[in-house]
Amino acid sequence: MCVDYRDLNKASLKDNFPLPHIDTLVDNTVGYSLFSFMDDFSGYNQIKMHPEDMEKTTFVTMWGTFCYKVMPFGLKNAGATYQRAMVTLFHDMMHKEIEVYIDGMIAKSRTENEHVQVLRKLFLRLRKFQLKLNPAKCTFGARSGKLLRFVVSEKGIEIDPDKVRAIQELPLPRTQKEVRGFLGRLNYIARFISQLTEKCDPIFRLLRKHNPGVWDEECQKTFDKVKHYLSNAPVLMPPCPDKPLILYLTVFENSMGCVLGQHDETGRKEKAIYYLSKKFTECETMYSLIEKLYCALI
Repeated sequence: MCVDYRDLNKASLKDNFPLPHIDTLVDNTVGYSLFSFMDDFSGYNQIKMHPEDMEKTTFVTMWGTFCYKVMPFGLKNAGATYQRAMVTLFHDMMHKEIEVYIDGMIAKSRTENEHVQVLRKLFLRLRKFQLKLNPAKCTFGARSGKLLRFVVSEKGIEIDPDKVRAIQELPLPRTQKEVRGFLGRLNYIARFISQLTEKCDPIFRLLRKHNPGVWDEECQKTFDKVKHYLSNAPVLMPPCPDKPLILYLTVFENSMGCVLGQHDETGRKEKAIYYLSKKFTECETMYSLIEKLYCALI
């Protein structure tokens, strides 16, 4: 059943309960040896509607007029409501034994015995509050797995190969909408791409107001270069609080790039944690080289 709740959503106040920051959540899962990935069964439908609000979900069918007793999909604040419920029920386990993003859960541990204990504790909590999992979407005791479009494992964070393949198989963008779509896909995985803003500058220029939007040879080279880069994208590690951080800065005429890293366990090899890039404002482009470096550092 699909109900259009756009009018109801317009009349509803926004629930500003925050969703977890994806990068932080993914970073929190790295370094563990065992994972269990779980998905709630029709998660939103497991939360009851307040009796006074049930009639607001009313919909009409050929068999009569009905309303929901449980929270339906499509409501403006459904995600925030569900996340609040999960934080309330599992706050003592979150960021330690499990991570939760709306109706998706991941249990993490370093040993098999520890993993069994975490799952037992989690299942008892789920049973206590009568929450159900979808067995078809659950994986237990895995060494690695997909989480929010990334692949997490003991060795680090990688881009989901399916997402890389989708980008590599994209046809040439022929409209501004398609250009924005391509850049939007890259923005989601920007933490993996060194000097993204500078690399994609020819494509970014297509979106400027007075640019004719012609896909030229420079754009094509950039398009191919990014696809090639993603075929061998780096594996990122989360920051270790006990080790010093290493920051490398690079400035260009119109943008800056940086990479945050740390030494590995041997102390000889550097591991990347995060790549970041930014376009300078019109005023910042007139800075001297040293001023641009200061700007990048800030």
